[in-house]
Amino acid sequence: MRRILATASVALALGGCAISQQQELEMGASYAQQINSQLPIVTDPEINRYINVLGDSIANLADQRELDWHFYVVDSKEVNAFAVPGGYIYVNRGLIERTNNMSQLAGVLGHEIGHVTERHSVEQMQKAQGANIGVTLACVLTSVCNSQAAGAAINVAGGAVFARFSRQAEEEADEVAVKNVVRAGIHPEGIPEMFEILLAERQRQPGGVESWFATHPLEEDRIAASRADIAKIDATILQSLSRDSRNYQAFKQRLEALPPSPAPRQQGQ
Repeated sequence: MRRILATASVALALGGCAISQQQELEMGASYAQQINSQLPIVTDPEINRYINVLGDSIANLADQRELDWHFYVVDSKEVNAFAVPGGYIYVNRGLIERTNNMSQLAGVLGHEIGHVTERHSVEQMQKAQGANIGVTLACVLTSVCNSQAAGAAINVAGGAVFARFSRQAEEEADEVAVKNVVRAGIHPEGIPEMFEILLAERQRQPGGVESWFATHPLEEDRIAASRADIAKIDATILQSLSRDSRNYQAFKQRLEALPPSPAPRQQGQ
């Protein structure tokens, strides 16, 4: 607890200052450790191996800072994904189970990687909470704040501090995601396809994707924008890119075969 509060105090002190890469890495590692203790992370070695292989194939070509990337599957039926500064990416099981092919999950990873490479998470820490960032992080990442709101700030739906970005940041991450997956040899059409899957479910059953839309503003114009970015890519290049693989389908089947996701943790548990 003392270490986390000290880290939160550092964040408080840095609220009005530029955060260096080393500070980003240190805070990200500390936050990720606490997030992993709060969320039900899938521990299956084959699932973890695949998500990290896929994630690394995108991230290692997207950033020149040589970050040590970490990718996690959260055992939650809720649909969400979020990125923590320093290269920690979390994707909920419920989102993966809604994909049809590898390019759709790759698009989500490329988007969240974009939040890290564009330093949106760092900017959020500096701007969103201002002078209260240290207190907020202490509440979110520990049980020091005994309130239902604080307990709900980080749950199986995703990390509230790191998951909610502005519309501009979301659009920028979309644009970066197209570039990220193409560099990795993956077709970017999975990005608008995933948007369409989520929008269609919101119309049929809004509760199933409520967490995603609470933290990722998404409307039809983002689909059009991502397809406009894709249209700028040479058709010959697009034809050479992968949309799916047997390994991805085996990964998804293994994930779906796991026991049902645990119920969300209640405050005080």
